[in-house]
Amino acid sequence: MRALISVSDKTGLVPFVKGLAELGWEIIATGGTQKLLESEGIATIGISEVTGFPEILDGRVKTLHPKVHGGILARRDLPAHMQTLAENGIETIDLVCVNLYPFRQTIAKEGVTLDEAIENIDIGGPSMVRSAAKNWKDVTIVCDPSDYDAVLSELRENGKTSDATRLRLSAKAYTHTAEYDSCIATYMRAQSGLPEKLFLEFDFKQSLRYGENPHQQAAFYSGMKPVPFSLAFAEQLQGKELSYNNIQDANAALNVLRDFSEPFCLALKHMNPCGAAVGSTIEEAWQAAYEADKVSIYGGIVGVNRELTAEVALGMKPIFLEIVIAPSYTPEALEILSSKKNLRVLKVDMTPSSAPVPQYVGVTGGLLVQQLDTQVEDVTAEMCVTKKVPSTGIMKDLEFGWKIVKHVKSNAIAVVRDGHTIGIGAGQTNRVGSARIALEEARAAGFSEGLILASDGFLPFDDTVALAAEYGVCAIVQPGGSIRDAEAIAKADELGIVMLFTGVRHFKH
Repeated sequence: MRALISVSDKTGLVPFVKGLAELGWEIIATGGTQKLLESEGIATIGISEVTGFPEILDGRVKTLHPKVHGGILARRDLPAHMQTLAENGIETIDLVCVNLYPFRQTIAKEGVTLDEAIENIDIGGPSMVRSAAKNWKDVTIVCDPSDYDAVLSELRENGKTSDATRLRLSAKAYTHTAEYDSCIATYMRAQSGLPEKLFLEFDFKQSLRYGENPHQQAAFYSGMKPVPFSLAFAEQLQGKELSYNNIQDANAALNVLRDFSEPFCLALKHMNPCGAAVGSTIEEAWQAAYEADKVSIYGGIVGVNRELTAEVALGMKPIFLEIVIAPSYTPEALEILSSKKNLRVLKVDMTPSSAPVPQYVGVTGGLLVQQLDTQVEDVTAEMCVTKKVPSTGIMKDLEFGWKIVKHVKSNAIAVVRDGHTIGIGAGQTNRVGSARIALEEARAAGFSEGLILASDGFLPFDDTVALAAEYGVCAIVQPGGSIRDAEAIAKADELGIVMLFTGVRHFKH
């Protein structure tokens, strides 16, 4: 029996090949793989001894030879194939252990050139992997070091791998080459600016009990590279397994947390903020966010952008929450939260990043792709379009309201005061309807003056301005851009309301 070994990732290789040699396998090896194995006292046959031809072109050509691919591809059950091998002095190769040049790792390096990337495009490796995978009934293909132990165990017990194992490894091998080729294609197309094909790679992370509803199947996949504010790379410290809806909600929470640098706490329900606040400390922010809506927080998510302390954990303890998210936790906080066994406690990297974040949304039979809306505007007094100008005291609330309303389902209205939300109107089919919901929430909470109203889209009529005045709104921040902007401004001037136009829309459908 012969095994051909040629790997870039040499993790766990030596014990695996030693095990093969102990079972009497002949080992064929290439280049650096051969040097490593020989240095470990494992006898090998150089690839040039098999082909009768030297490695050429700086190693670009070494395994592309009939004596390699003939030995892999020959069907053992066809006498004609075996006769051809005999006539040409070709010996069968029964196991191929190959993984590919590190193309993905190469292009991830800062400043990598196109020439460097191209030199890390493997040619012979994928050819051998595909040949062995095609002839899986006779050849075992191993491209993942995590399979070494299982393959070696089967060989020791049975003298060969099972049909089921070889078929599974064949499928895995084709996945390996498909991922490799899609990575190369994506990189090369980016150099040429060709957008007509989109290749995406995600790793299976976990099965989910169900999707949005119990009759829907679902699974969770993660991207290939860890990024900040990603639930896919969060560390779950305790609690039940995340559900489909948990994942959606937690992702929405992280998108809000991304926009704040000062101590900030968010309560979120059904992908909409239901309480949010900034504070001089995270304890202060938590208390204000909780006070903003003590009802809606029930069964929701709470996220903070600072280390979660024992004081905050104690405040959370009496409340039924699904998930808590933070960049870190004090030991005392974790001890307190541990009493709530089902509570999902997530630790998430919240390192600030300006890198663009792609967003994929599935539609029936297709996919929408855009950059995630990570833009944050500085709300300034120069944005004022009314006769009355904002006082210094309300500018922070105008900016806070503008940051929050961006993350509320459109048509979105956020009413805030003193650095925390006091009313949220989400997802109504008309903007004045959303405003009425938010303003009624604020009134029910006892707030009737000095309110700030933020709208994610322009106010198409002056009715929202008139309504806002009835509830004690003193300033409005909105994108502007309506053909009736003048009417809204005139109404604000009439009612003594400050109005700012940011010039940027933040719809969230």
